[in-house]
Amino acid sequence: MTSDVLEELSRQHWMHDLLSSLEVGIVVLDREFKVEVWNQFMENHSNLRPSQIVGTCLFDSFPEISADWLKVKADPVFNLKTPVFLIWEQRPYLFKFGCNRPITSELDFMYQNVTLFPLSSLTGKVERLCMLVYDVTDQATGRLHIEGLNEKLTNVSRLDGLTGLYNRRYWQERFEKQFKLARRRGAPETAIMLDIDHFKLVNDTYGHQAGDKVIQALANVIKQCVRETDLAGRYGGEEFAVILTDAKLDDALQVAERIRRAAEATVVEHEGQNITFTVSLGLSEFNESFDNEMQWLDRADQALYKAKEGGRNQAVSL
Repeated sequence: MTSDVLEELSRQHWMHDLLSSLEVGIVVLDREFKVEVWNQFMENHSNLRPSQIVGTCLFDSFPEISADWLKVKADPVFNLKTPVFLIWEQRPYLFKFGCNRPITSELDFMYQNVTLFPLSSLTGKVERLCMLVYDVTDQATGRLHIEGLNEKLTNVSRLDGLTGLYNRRYWQERFEKQFKLARRRGAPETAIMLDIDHFKLVNDTYGHQAGDKVIQALANVIKQCVRETDLAGRYGGEEFAVILTDAKLDDALQVAERIRRAAEATVVEHEGQNITFTVSLGLSEFNESFDNEMQWLDRADQALYKAKEGGRNQAVSL
């Protein structure tokens, strides 16, 4: 065996060791996207040996990779000699490898960053590209965990813990913006104030836990009767406030009546006892004469007072 052959075998050996020891996926593709290099990292995570995939088209082994999409991404690599970076925030993975952290992670797949860079021939023409596949699952898990915590904290700061509706502080912030929007748009909007009739009697007779169940029951009725675009919140105690967007007074009265009937038909079970309740509602359609949002809400509150004064379990508008 000549010294040149031995030197070449030695070079191939250390190159194999190098490619095998890297904790990075290395894939070399030609212009037809046939695989020329498939290192140990890729073998470990795909369960495909180099002998199984080298010489075959990448898309045959990984049909989940969009051929059209990857070819568009690879075009500047081949034709402009420009590296391309694929980050997990935009696309979680290129190769759908399983997550190798089954104990510590709830993720089903490996998050990846991928770099595509050109490999020039002696003539300077790019006939191949190299993919470097980085496992960034730990970083992604940390980021997603923080984002999840931030979302939970945001919800906690905005939602009423008992009912899941907006709390008074956040509802007031949204209501102020809604008032300004109504003035600009001139679209019809109606405010509703409502509360539970004789709620103190419920608490005195059945206890505060029963009272909480009744409040939750009314909140569920409101959720079922209003749209996602409407603004519903717990204003305080047993009192609720709703802004019906793009709703004239006549339409809002129909919604209010729907809430009233649904509440009247609701039965709350507590410690073997069935509790029924009714609600009173006050409505006020937006008017450009209102100087601020509180004038609008006060008008609805005055209508609520009239509903109670008139016998309760009814909707009144002003």
